[in-house]
Amino acid sequence: MGAVSYYLALPFIYLISYLPFRVLYILSDVMFLLIYRVFGYRKTVVTANLKRSFPDKSIEEIRDIRRNFYRYFCDLSLETLKTLTISPSVLNRHFTCGDMSAFERYYKSKQSVIIVMGHLGNWELCGAYFSQLPLHPLYVIYHPLNNKHFDRLFYRMRTRLGVRLYPMKGAFRGMVKDRRKLTATAFIADQTPSPSNAHWMTFLNQDTPVFKGTETIARKLDYPVIYLSVIRERRGFYKINSELLTGHPGELSENELTELHTRRLEKDIIAYPETWLWSHRRWKHKRPDQ
Repeated sequence: MGAVSYYLALPFIYLISYLPFRVLYILSDVMFLLIYRVFGYRKTVVTANLKRSFPDKSIEEIRDIRRNFYRYFCDLSLETLKTLTISPSVLNRHFTCGDMSAFERYYKSKQSVIIVMGHLGNWELCGAYFSQLPLHPLYVIYHPLNNKHFDRLFYRMRTRLGVRLYPMKGAFRGMVKDRRKLTATAFIADQTPSPSNAHWMTFLNQDTPVFKGTETIARKLDYPVIYLSVIRERRGFYKINSELLTGHPGELSENELTELHTRRLEKDIIAYPETWLWSHRRWKHKRPDQ
């Protein structure tokens, strides 16, 4: 999308972000009909991912998860735009905290931590909400967009309520530079890495490459690693929980931390399958030796 198209779209993007949630979900229902019923956006990819991940489920069960995923995907897309204008008071009404003792413990001892999570629940709104809590300042590792106009928009969207960003390629350098600060750095670790630099394991019944950067950086900096879950309790309302995976990653064997956080995410996906990003081509690579 060029500059002209971007600036034409921008007023509509902001208009959507100002809509009350109840109106937003009416628009989401219309969007669902178009994306799921009319255009079938990535339906082949979603269906294949679900069938391979849940081989014991019936066709009817797969279809139910698929339909619920598309409904949630539409909600997620529009909810994410709310971060452009949402106020902290409104945001706080849509999130609650479960067990956050892992963060509280290290915040009191002034120890920086690493957060590991997946594309489960609304991770964008979660970041904005976490930044309102009396805990570690939040840093998120992100991929800059190729389109410079949308990259600036998303940067503003993600940082306006206090989140700081590290670009993926400069993440470790940025964390070392900020080592004297108290930080919580979030890795969304279910993206598809280069197969030659990945740890391969069985994830959701499939041979899967897993990003090793979280473990590598955690071991180098000796930061505790906390898994953060974002669970949708009902439409538009979320609960976050934390679980300490390790206080000293250097004491674990190689790839053990990678296995730990991937298994923990897998557990949440199995429990809440409709709120994971099934449209992502997660399994497009094969092991290099195959």
